[in-house]
Amino acid sequence: MSGAAHKDSSASPSTVGILAGMGPAAGVDFARLFVRASERWLRSHGHPVQDQAFPEHWIAQVPVSDRTQALQDPAAPQPLEGLAGALQRLGMLGARAVAMSCNTAHAWHGALQSRVPGVELLHIARETAAELQRRGIRRAALLATQGTYRMGLYEQAFAAHGIECVLPSEQARKWLMEGIYEGVKAGNMPLARSRFADACQQVLGLHGDVALVMACTEIPLALPDAPQAGGWTLIDPSDILATALARRAYG
Repeated sequence: MSGAAHKDSSASPSTVGILAGMGPAAGVDFARLFVRASERWLRSHGHPVQDQAFPEHWIAQVPVSDRTQALQDPAAPQPLEGLAGALQRLGMLGARAVAMSCNTAHAWHGALQSRVPGVELLHIARETAAELQRRGIRRAALLATQGTYRMGLYEQAFAAHGIECVLPSEQARKWLMEGIYEGVKAGNMPLARSRFADACQQVLGLHGDVALVMACTEIPLALPDAPQAGGWTLIDPSDILATALARRAYG
């Protein structure tokens, strides 16, 4: 293939989608991460960064039942139907690959992929584990929701890549949940930064200098801005997932 042909093919990337709305602010931020990842791809492959070079991408900001509550209580409203309907609509719009910006929603990843087999639904924990392995990180602490802890989403993916998964104490998990629900989701960013920093300081105090995986899309919206976070190794699975989606778009 000639250089000119290669440039032409990469200038017409595939359509992709973002399954968001969990919460809406995190979905909007994921779209920002995807655009930034696409820009990085273009620069790294020697292509001009211009409007026409970015992939067509659709974002579905869909109100979805609370994922953690659904995992805790089978009688609670369940998110599967809402997620499946949104994924089907993204497929109808031409998306061949979709990233789901909520970590906890990956509890329904298998069911969703079965419902909509024509669309590749990326898996955030598997993409993150592969990236940690690539960076040579062999040990990482998981900052997440109670729902994500309960289903062992990251523990399984990390184990498959030979990475030790450090889990926070119950107190640290409580701080994380307060930061997510009473902080970011409620628009109280100072509270979010404080609670997230408290949880991280306890984890680092107990386990030493370990990478911190921000495995809830609300956490990266506040934790990096905490004064204490300057010297910490923060891993953003959303950014890793956005990069994987850009790779799918450009092939």
